Amino acid sequence: MSPLSRPRRRPASRFPGGLPVLAAALLASSLTACGYGSAGPDTSSTGNPPAPAAEGEALSADEVSIGYFANITHGTALVGLAEGGPIREELGGTALRTQVFNAGPSAIEALNAGAVDITFIGPNPAINGYVQSGGRNLRIVAGAASGGASLVVNPDNVENPEDLRGKRIATPQLGNTQDVALLNYLDEQGFEVDGESGTGDVTVLRIANAEIPPAFENGSIDGAWVPEPTAAKLVSRGAVTLLDEGDLWEDGRYVVTHVIASQEFLADHPDVVEAVIRGVVRSNALIDENPEEAKATINSALEELSGAALPDEVLDPAFEHVEFLNDPLAGTLSAGAEHAVAAGLLAEPDLTGIYDLRLLNKVLAEEGEPEITEDAGLGTD
Repeated sequence: MSPLSRPRRRPASRFPGGLPVLAAALLASSLTACGYGSAGPDTSSTGNPPAPAAEGEALSADEVSIGYFANITHGTALVGLAEGGPIREELGGTALRTQVFNAGPSAIEALNAGAVDITFIGPNPAINGYVQSGGRNLRIVAGAASGGASLVVNPDNVENPEDLRGKRIATPQLGNTQDVALLNYLDEQGFEVDGESGTGDVTVLRIANAEIPPAFENGSIDGAWVPEPTAAKLVSRGAVTLLDEGDLWEDGRYVVTHVIASQEFLADHPDVVEAVIRGVVRSNALIDENPEEAKATINSALEELSGAALPDEVLDPAFEHVEFLNDPLAGTLSAGAEHAVAAGLLAEPDLTGIYDLRLLNKVLAEEGEPEITEDAGLGTD
């Protein structure tokens, strides 16, 4: 039985209620996937003013800034940063500033500039940011989510992988996580496609997530490789799932969201990073134990940020398609980097030291959970 279909325990409710004011303005396209190498504008929302996260004494830093995306695959952040949420509780009197990003490049830029100290993000922007800084700007300190991406197609035009020849398939962003996955899949199917231009046996179009459903409805594209909830939105409009990306990975698991911290902030304030990690672990446990309440909290956050809640026919399958977990699944990040190199989107990277899981394992040991021993040989000394 897969982790997504296993029966879940449902104890008495202890889910945080309410939501913080997460951004000063609504996001025009808040469901953009994590990525790097954007082919279009890359903007982020204004961060909210810092305020004490919860009652109690401040930790070693008076303030911490945490970034995330308005996306179901960032549900750990949406739950943990809600009023009364575990991340807020663990930070105590340390002031919290949150910032919501539309895409990976802006989150990395903010981290590099010191505008955020910690952020939830996808694997490819973390890889790219680490490589561009010469391994000096970030560490991956915890996992957050696996899964949640699919190749969905118009069943009138595509019935099997061979039918993809000559078709137009969208991804959210040049070089983003789903873009790399699609290019790798097409190569394995024997199709020749230029990674940069997206031209070849199959045309790969880079379209913002918010624009993919209307493009599908008007026939501009034949399908898309997208994360949730965009995949579920397309299915609700008549698309069918040709491939669940989890079918390509061992045990169906692959990193879609993890937590990174500035190396400088990690060195200066390990107690704050540990508190956030403990909040992440507690948030993931809450989601697993109280899935219906988790969906409600996540959907309320998405409504707050985008102006519209997701209907049940989109929310339910999208939520079920994502597994929230503490393991950053290092082996799948390493494989994803290899795929980006093969697609011509990334030079051969040196990712040694990108992981520092010591604080995560400390928290897991305190919670009576097994430690994460697999870092694909990319951990710190």
